[in-house]
Amino acid sequence: MLTKTTAAGQPATETAPLLKVRGLEAWYGESHVLHGIDFDVAPGEVVTLLGRNGAGKTTTLKSIMGVMGKRRGSVVLEGTETIALPSRAIARLGIGYVPEERGIYASLSVEENLLLPPQVRPGGLSLEQIFELFPNIKERLKSQGTKLSGGEQQMLAIGRILRTGARLLLLDEPTEGLAPVIIEQIGRTIARLKREGFTIILVEQNFRFAATVADRHYVVEQGKVIDMIPNDELDANIDKLHSYLGV
Repeated sequence: MLTKTTAAGQPATETAPLLKVRGLEAWYGESHVLHGIDFDVAPGEVVTLLGRNGAGKTTTLKSIMGVMGKRRGSVVLEGTETIALPSRAIARLGIGYVPEERGIYASLSVEENLLLPPQVRPGGLSLEQIFELFPNIKERLKSQGTKLSGGEQQMLAIGRILRTGARLLLLDEPTEGLAPVIIEQIGRTIARLKREGFTIILVEQNFRFAATVADRHYVVEQGKVIDMIPNDELDANIDKLHSYLGV
């Protein structure tokens, strides 16, 4: 992407960020977890948040989505400050969150799970479009959530949020515990969504998978972003990344 220099001597992109996070702090009760998270995401970009367990990656997604009890700082989506908005209002602005636990309703069928969330914005995918992305889901349409494999639950969780009209997707550990063949399918889906104009923030422990889908990687440590590595510079920074992740 072409860059230019601001009056302060800092690089600035020609395209304004879709999401701009500045000084984001968050708490669980009295526990201060995020200590000033800063990062940008450009339209149509896939970025990952990498870091060790407990670094603050999931908390960052929850804070962007507005589901943390206490947070402060600035989260700007397409020019709209969202830090004081409830999660339902943030969803209407076009953000969709798929938690690590996937949130599948066990007593409902696949079809009922898909139809449960309302379309909050124009542009939500139809059921047929979701079935095109995830043929496995169509085959299990009448099955209960408890009957699905982990991979099928992940596909259902992503498909469900695509119905809402969200264009910025927050995906928390989408490959956790899945078989390699399913991980490959999830990767192809993320790549296709990117091609179709979706913007994605991906929390991942598996940086080898992240390298197959992401444009950039933000490293989170102790509630702060400590580094940003472009995907095409990942190999040159692999030793540093191993040090960050403890692998």
